[in-house]
Amino acid sequence: MAGAKAGAGAGFTLAAGGGYAVRLAGAGESRYPERWTLDGPEPYAVPLPADQPEDPDAQLLALADGRVLIGRRSEGRRLFSLLYPSGPRTGEVPLGAVADGPGAGGAVRLLPPSPDGLRAYALSAGEHSTGVWRVCGGAGGGPELVAEVPGRCAGGVWLDGTGRLLALDRRPARGGPVKSVAVDLERGGEVTPLLQITEDSDDRVLLADADSGLLLVRSDAPSPGAPRLGWGVLGSTLPVRFPECLRLPDAAVTPFAVQPGQTLTPEGCAVALRIDGAAGSWVGVWRPAERRLHQVAAPPGWQAGAGLWTREGVLLLPYATGAVPCGLARLARSAPPEQEAAPATPPVPSSTTSAQPEPSGAEPRAAVTATVGVCRPVPLQQAPLTGRAPVNGRP
Repeated sequence: MAGAKAGAGAGFTLAAGGGYAVRLAGAGESRYPERWTLDGPEPYAVPLPADQPEDPDAQLLALADGRVLIGRRSEGRRLFSLLYPSGPRTGEVPLGAVADGPGAGGAVRLLPPSPDGLRAYALSAGEHSTGVWRVCGGAGGGPELVAEVPGRCAGGVWLDGTGRLLALDRRPARGGPVKSVAVDLERGGEVTPLLQITEDSDDRVLLADADSGLLLVRSDAPSPGAPRLGWGVLGSTLPVRFPECLRLPDAAVTPFAVQPGQTLTPEGCAVALRIDGAAGSWVGVWRPAERRLHQVAAPPGWQAGAGLWTREGVLLLPYATGAVPCGLARLARSAPPEQEAAPATPPVPSSTTSAQPEPSGAEPRAAVTATVGVCRPVPLQQAPLTGRAPVNGRP
């Protein structure tokens, strides 16, 4: 299994690679972490209760080796520990604490799992800058500050397969629009602009796939004051696209998983989306090469917003009911794009504006013009990500 994409903290969190997951189970004053094992013949859950119940705001993250990171709030700080099954009890290794930043929005927040599966990071926003902390997997064993990024940052999306490049949504300390930047954790937290569509637009990166270079973004550039979901490609000279099919009038659409293994073919990547409307939450499946959003009912008890793709194109959706306390529903995607007729319209040249809503006709297939997995991102609007060093041995 691969392709797990999920945030950390509240709800159901998948480990990098999708072999494990964790959620805060129970209710009321009887909450406890519950680790799911997903890469065996059948999924199963293991409770990891501590000596006392957990608070509802406890943050959880599953590591690729089966351990669970927990962050508990205590007097203006977040206390981190590693949990693991130990016979009939739960083993616990305290790691240390990270203090909350001042003011609203300064609370420490876990980032999504690092792609290597064994390191974990958190953000702590201050008045003028945001600290990036490695809370697990460092040489010292405990929390350590690895980057200080000017401005107040949120979000958190990994851009590569090693856990080096982190995309953050940054608002300047003195105010202004939000822009996504890339933070290089191996170069002392060096910050590079990543997504700048227009000068005044709020531009955020929601998901990134290192294999294909596909980016899912949200921006109000095409319709000021009304953010829209769009897609772009790391390494491409093409502009960001904002498909009309991803714009639902009475529902919110949020991507949560991208099909892995589609090397340099972002148009063919299947994307899973959470759709939230008055009737509840359900699932959308979409590919950039298509002009359709396929909407399907979620399984009863779906851990909303959680799921992962296999390389073969099967979407796995975790769910829990009274009859099945730990289950995975399987949803096969539609036919691969090479079996469908490709539109004949030529690609939009890179000189056009990046904030381009898709036309009423068929959207052209984007041409992949450069290698993904670069080391030094630059703005998608201003330049292609070309001429940079390879990552993981890829040319």
